[in-house]
Amino acid sequence: MTKYIGILTSGGDSPGLNAAIRGVGKAALNHYGMHIIGFRDGFRGLMENRTMRLDSGELSGILTRGGTILGTSRDKPHRMPVGGKVRDMTDVIVGNYRDNHLDALVCLGGGGTQKNALRLKEKGLNVITLPKTIDNDVAMTDITFGFDTALGIATEAIDRLHSTAHSHHRIIVVEIMGHRAGWLALGAGVAGGADVILIPEIPYDVESVAEAIRERSRGGKPFSIVAVAEGAISMQDFLAQTAAQEKKGKSRDGRKNIDDDAPPTEIQYADHTLRLAKKLEQLTGLEARITILGHLQRGGTPSAMDRLLATRLGTACADFISKGTYGVMVAARGDGIKAVRLEDVAGKVKTVPPDHPWVESARRVGTSMGD
Repeated sequence: MTKYIGILTSGGDSPGLNAAIRGVGKAALNHYGMHIIGFRDGFRGLMENRTMRLDSGELSGILTRGGTILGTSRDKPHRMPVGGKVRDMTDVIVGNYRDNHLDALVCLGGGGTQKNALRLKEKGLNVITLPKTIDNDVAMTDITFGFDTALGIATEAIDRLHSTAHSHHRIIVVEIMGHRAGWLALGAGVAGGADVILIPEIPYDVESVAEAIRERSRGGKPFSIVAVAEGAISMQDFLAQTAAQEKKGKSRDGRKNIDDDAPPTEIQYADHTLRLAKKLEQLTGLEARITILGHLQRGGTPSAMDRLLATRLGTACADFISKGTYGVMVAARGDGIKAVRLEDVAGKVKTVPPDHPWVESARRVGTSMGD
């Protein structure tokens, strides 16, 4: 019998989403003769039953497009604003799944999406997910689509900032996305030759950062590039946060669970970066300027590697559906693909190990990690 497949994109937009939609859709349509139904704006669209038919015409020409043709939102099935109140709409979503005669639901998203998908699995739905996020922090997969594109954008930005930092003898503090994990700031910092890299996993000492910059000045290099992840934290703040978390009986590392409240706003991040820049000015005597890349990192045409990865994961997803393999995330493992149980993914964050080879390489070329 012909299978009916629903697909949605959830969470922040990410380069490669359309390539993944195309990969799932074309393999499902052309190779397996399935029908594909798209739901607009993530889980909210599924709750409101707002659909679009994904035929070959709709899937044509989207491989190179950024964003998502389906739209996205950060709404959670069990905690969705409706009519001025936050409600559990899981049963409504289950009903719409049944009413559309779906055999499976494909959810493209990051860490929060994996947990939301698990909840729907526990309600009896056949769910399968694909890992996307520019942060590269989804557990149990080597890489997420969106990361490579964002890495290239952030690296190019650092490349361009070198000339102005050198010309004006300034400290340029570049804020890069990543509030729980520092993969993007670390990768771009190493690739772009940043002099200091600050990531959430390694709490920094601002005096240590300042000394690294002063040492460069003494060596005849009166400028520095500081690549800072938006979630980077000073050792002082880390200890205070950890103490507060321990009082509440939460984890020692002070980081919230993936399903906790939304991350801090950009204004809060900007305030942290501004305070860091001002402190470095005071400690070094050099003028400091801030560049916040923000959503620039999410936009534009996906890189060749992200298109390739998204297509690989998407076509593999159709294969798993044809075999009746559900309740899994389609993970990248080396050159291959592996189906990983949602229970092994949901609620986990893939952070940068302090002894990761990228960190070691950064240290060996003289980059300060702030500790």
